[in-house]
Amino acid sequence: MRQLADGARVERFLQELGRRASRPVRIYLTGGATAVLRGWRATTIDIDLKLVPDSDELMREIPRLKESLQVNVELASPDQFIPELPGWQERSVFVRQIGKLSVFHFDLYSQALAKIERGHAKDLADVGAMFDDQLIEPGRLLELFGEIEPKLYRFPALDPARFRQAVEEFLEDRVTGP
Repeated sequence: MRQLADGARVERFLQELGRRASRPVRIYLTGGATAVLRGWRATTIDIDLKLVPDSDELMREIPRLKESLQVNVELASPDQFIPELPGWQERSVFVRQIGKLSVFHFDLYSQALAKIERGHAKDLADVGAMFDDQLIEPGRLLELFGEIEPKLYRFPALDPARFRQAVEEFLEDRVTGP
């Protein structure tokens, strides 16, 4: 069984991946990897990421790194669970350059909406940390939700009315307190 990934394991994974990139690639960290590196949690089950452009070279390295570092790695990003938010790449937060690997946190508004939709306590705590650190704004979050709302039909597992209600309730709790 692989171990939980703490900040040191995530960093080592990134360093090893960066050493193997022979051409420019962007890696977008999401979920628990973002939470761990931002200091919102001590560990995560998976290092969730998206590679742009897709890189066979790095994809072949991931299984080896998973084994050598004893971490779980998932190709997962918010745009697999909710419609892609316009401008997500421009809003993604640059972390560092490691060789030809550019490391980013996937757009925090996208992460926040995906986490609110999922509704797990750990996810909602992460979104709360984003607000506490003033990385996302309530009005902008609701505005971006409105932009993707007409596209929710493309995600049949989602209930658009329940998703809107979850976003509104989360924002109401943030503004008025529990």
